[in-house]
Amino acid sequence: MRIPSEVRDQLAVRFGVLFPHLDERQQRLALATEARLLGHGGVRAVARAAGVSETTVRKGVFELEGGEDPLPDGRVRRDGGGRKSAEELDPLLVPALLALVEPDERGDPMSPLRWTTKSLRCLAGELTRQGRDVSAPTVSRLLRENGFSLQANAKTLEGAQHPDRDEQFRYINDQARNHQADGEPVVSVDTKKKEVVGQFKNAGREWRPTGDPVRVGTHDFPDQELGRAAPYGIYDITANTGWVSVGCDHDTAAFAVESIRRWWNGQGRLDYPGAARLLITADAGGSNGYRTRAWKTELAAFAAETGLAVTVCHMPPGTSKWNRIEHRLFSAITMNWRGRPLTSYEVIVQSIAATTTRTGLTVHAELDPGRYPTGVKISDAELNAVPLTGHAFHGEWNYTVHPQPIQPADPGGPAASLSREALSHPALTGMTNTELTGLTTALAAPWQALHAPDRTARRDGGTRRRAPGGGRKAKLDLADRVLATVLHQRLGLSPAVLARLFTVSKDTIRQATGEIRQLMDQHGHTLEPAAAHLTTLAGLLVYATAHGAALTPQAKPTP
Repeated sequence: MRIPSEVRDQLAVRFGVLFPHLDERQQRLALATEARLLGHGGVRAVARAAGVSETTVRKGVFELEGGEDPLPDGRVRRDGGGRKSAEELDPLLVPALLALVEPDERGDPMSPLRWTTKSLRCLAGELTRQGRDVSAPTVSRLLRENGFSLQANAKTLEGAQHPDRDEQFRYINDQARNHQADGEPVVSVDTKKKEVVGQFKNAGREWRPTGDPVRVGTHDFPDQELGRAAPYGIYDITANTGWVSVGCDHDTAAFAVESIRRWWNGQGRLDYPGAARLLITADAGGSNGYRTRAWKTELAAFAAETGLAVTVCHMPPGTSKWNRIEHRLFSAITMNWRGRPLTSYEVIVQSIAATTTRTGLTVHAELDPGRYPTGVKISDAELNAVPLTGHAFHGEWNYTVHPQPIQPADPGGPAASLSREALSHPALTGMTNTELTGLTTALAAPWQALHAPDRTARRDGGTRRRAPGGGRKAKLDLADRVLATVLHQRLGLSPAVLARLFTVSKDTIRQATGEIRQLMDQHGHTLEPAAAHLTTLAGLLVYATAHGAALTPQAKPTP
């Protein structure tokens, strides 16, 4: 029977509206229903109206007449049905793809995409050049099925971690708690990223009329007149307040301590009128680094002016991002001025001062127009005048600068020799005079054997060059060597300080202490744990006075 064209057109419209909402099996059953209603010739007419093959319609008729149950798990095709996947047609496709995206892990320097962006388009193009016709969407699917995803760089590598890193964090936390419990100020300090001043792009976005962004320069070269701004921040951990000095010159130790001085005079002494101590937490480098001599000398001047005992605890190297000021103050400032060109110092100061958070942060900012030249050298004599005492635990990271006034240093004049009796005080050596004398006696024989005359004879083949007793006399006897070693190990006295105490060179001290330490290790002599870490002569005098050991100058022998 011939099916009228009007009927076929109606079927085509019906299928076009209905089929987008049906899966393949439901479409076959709908086609079969229409074909059975049309009778003879219905299969061909329905196939032409729907744009499918007659086989598809007949299959639907068989399913409809046979009353087949739906496939399990919501499937519309039996297992094995449909077009084969690309990896099934080409079993080597996935290994070839992984070989392109894993050269870094496998260290293959000949990978064609090692030095290029491994985008989906590039990967698909390279596979096509290898004779594997594959599209970018297929590459995306295969990568995700094999555990890949788009990944940015993760800033997690910190280099070699110090073995006492975690212990230092705990020590800083304990120091902060002790100061806060006594009502003493605890601040976190650092220099924020230096900012170029002028009509330059600032990272971030802010709401503006569509199509009307702020116009800035195409280059970020600093303006010769405006230069860069160096915001140095002081964050009061207890009060949740910030103080930022915006410097116009170099970020030096003098600038850092001047910023702390401005904070103390402008806010700190008002918030803590009865304070006797100040705890500063800082990172390990930069203008407030623990190796910076000028930082310590400037802190000594600040302590002498204010009468505060200034304790500094440094973050372990490589962990500056854990400094509290970074994510309590600096991050809030960055969010406040995002997307806004820092056209002048006034804009920078006002933007910082307007920074607030939902936790109640308030910030004071002011401009510091002072000049802070670089290249300032601090001599050994100037450093030795700093009344600094290092703590027993990592005294290079944790130390206190005492408020004793600094005496003018004489860089050229030698330090007065102190009496050996005072240096042998039990508070300094950790042992009684009897124990110290016993240690010296116990090491006498090994030390004499180490310096026996027959060493020279053996070295020279049995022939001496000097008569017995000839040659340069030793500058330190055994008792002085043992005392210097004990002071070095128990108080952490540097060779520079010991050299001034014993009026010898630093090389002589290094040789003597190394020699005695070796003999002590060989014969099983141990000392008490370190009690301090003293790197300056003034710090030793402060420590000795605090522990009842008066260090008095030794009388010069009468000529």
